[in-house]
Amino acid sequence: MFNLARRTLLSLSLAAFAFPALAVEMGDDGLHKTAWQRDTFKDLREDLAEANAEGKRLLVMVEQRGCIYCKKMHEEVFPDPEITQMIEENFFVLQINMFGDVEVTDFDGESLPEKDMVQKWGTLFTPTILFFPEEVAEDVSAKDAAVSTVPGAFGKLTTYNMMQWVLDHGYDGDEPFQKYHARQVFKQQEQGVLNVGE
Repeated sequence: MFNLARRTLLSLSLAAFAFPALAVEMGDDGLHKTAWQRDTFKDLREDLAEANAEGKRLLVMVEQRGCIYCKKMHEEVFPDPEITQMIEENFFVLQINMFGDVEVTDFDGESLPEKDMVQKWGTLFTPTILFFPEEVAEDVSAKDAAVSTVPGAFGKLTTYNMMQWVLDHGYDGDEPFQKYHARQVFKQQEQGVLNVGE
């Protein structure tokens, strides 16, 4: 872990020195904005189709203004070069404002403002990340369609491993995420990188 933490700290420090303007942007809604988040009509079925067309997985992030855990993820976790690459290459990311008014259309066809959709899904914490399968039945809500729902902020190892577990369809297998994660962490600490493969 020490090697991984030292490597990440060094790379982030060098990046900050070389590119001082690369600070995380804040939108008018008070939410963090990144280049890999998509600006869509927030129709989940359309977004899923677009993600599939790009060979990516749909990922929905529920965030709110002033969220210290969202800040942690955007400033400490997502900027890691390996995590950024993982997201950019494999995920179609949609941001939902927990208290926003933009209309969202769920997989089941119901359209509600963001704040009401978040209540429908029973999302209580920010950030909450929902990962979706490549196919979702017509009458299913996002809450029930998600193959994994991750409430709260987690470190780089957990975040990376969850994304890899989803990409590998780990949710279809017999090994729960926590066991998969424990196996990966050992290799990650030993090798000093996040991407250790199988």
